[in-house]
Amino acid sequence: MKTAGGGSLSNLRNIGIMAHIDAGKTTTTERILFYTGRSHKIGEVHDGTAVMDWMEQEQERGITITSAATTCFWRDHRINIIDTPGHVDFTIEVERSLRVLDGAIAIFCAVGGVEPQSETVWRQADHYRIPRIAFVNKMDRVGADFQQCVKEIRDRLGAKPVAVTLPIGSEENFTGVIDLIEWKVLRFDEASLGLTVVKEEIPDDLKEESSAARMALLEKLADFDEDVMEK
Repeated sequence: MKTAGGGSLSNLRNIGIMAHIDAGKTTTTERILFYTGRSHKIGEVHDGTAVMDWMEQEQERGITITSAATTCFWRDHRINIIDTPGHVDFTIEVERSLRVLDGAIAIFCAVGGVEPQSETVWRQADHYRIPRIAFVNKMDRVGADFQQCVKEIRDRLGAKPVAVTLPIGSEENFTGVIDLIEWKVLRFDEASLGLTVVKEEIPDDLKEESSAARMALLEKLADFDEDVMEK
C-alpha cells in the first residue's frame, strides 16, 4: 500500500517525542531535523527560532503548547515526528497524539531524572502500548548522572531499560558515547555542530563496564531471538 506521497506504508513511521518540561524535548527534535537535512540551521528554543514551536505564545514562553508535526527522511524511511507538550497544563495534547503513534522517544534530563510529567506521559504511553526509546539528555550539565536516571526509569516507571549506548564521562567531562551495538566510541565534532562523527576503538579503561553492559543487552535480546547470542 502506498502513502499519499507515493511511498510505501511499510517505510512510514509516526514517532512522538515526549518528556517533562525543560528536559530538552524540542531542542532534541530540532537536532533531528538538522541532522536528517530537514532544516539547514539548528533552531533554538531560547531565542524563539525552533521550527516546532510555531505559535507566538510558544516562542515567547519557550515551551511547547500544542503538538506539532513535521516530516523527515532517513535511510529510505519517511518519519513523521510529533513534538508533544511537556507542561502538565497541556497533557490532553499528548493524549491525542499517542493514538496515532508507532513509537515514541521519551526524553529524560540526566540531572532531574524521572520527573512528574515524565511519569504522566509514560503511563499514557503504557495505556496505548506504545514502544519507547528512552533518551537521557543533558549529560554535560552539572549533576548529570546516567546510571541514576536509568535506575529511576526502572524503579519509578516499572520499566526494564537496557542501554544501547553508554556515556563517556559526565558534566564538563562528557566527551562522547560508547555504541554497544557497533562496539565503537562515537565522538561528535563540535566545530561541525555534530555533523562529523568520529569512530574510535573502546579504550581499555572503559572495556570492563561496556562489556558488562553489552552482555546485558545481548541477554535481553536473546529472550526474543536466541540466534542473537550466537552472532
